Amino acid sequence: MEWHATDAQSLAIIDREMGEHVFSPAEYEIVRRVIYATADFEYQSLIRFSERALQAGAAALAARSTIVVDVPMVQVGITPHIQNTFANPVYCSMEALTRPQKEKTRAAWGIQTLARRYPEGIFVVGQAQTALTALVELIEAEEIRPALVIGTPSGFVEVDVAKDRLKDSFIPHIRIEGRKGSAVVAAAIVNGIVDLAWQAYGQDTNGVS
Repeated sequence: MEWHATDAQSLAIIDREMGEHVFSPAEYEIVRRVIYATADFEYQSLIRFSERALQAGAAALAARSTIVVDVPMVQVGITPHIQNTFANPVYCSMEALTRPQKEKTRAAWGIQTLARRYPEGIFVVGQAQTALTALVELIEAEEIRPALVIGTPSGFVEVDVAKDRLKDSFIPHIRIEGRKGSAVVAAAIVNGIVDLAWQAYGQDTNGVS
């Protein structure tokens, strides 16, 4: 990502207000990206990284694994950066060709369809709680084993249940605890991991935006 003077000033403010923290350097880079995107410091206490989540995500990006997202807003937020770095395929569940299903939302049915097609892909659920639930159900049934799941949907009804099930899945993941979350948060996390992975695998990030 290409940073400008105003970005640097904003990040300096975040660093100053954050002060001491318990995150690793790589995790902190993700946290500050989320805070920068939302101007909400509460995310520092809500974001959770499973063991080796960043390492697994970086390796999957470098291997050009397919990325599946739940809504177009996430796709639009990450695709330019992906295209300028690892060029992984990015598919959106809302655009998947499926038969209409009364018992599932379009996002849930679409992500279920794409998950079966790309069982070891990277999955990013930024907005649709139903999509996260459908994804977790496939993980629990051992039909898929994603390289990484990013789960950040907001909600009031049982969204914490879906996130808790993700926590218990033993799949590498990054999630937002509680009711908060958004597609913007998901995109910030993905773009942060892309930059970390690009550096880790010896690529030159200069000129990448």
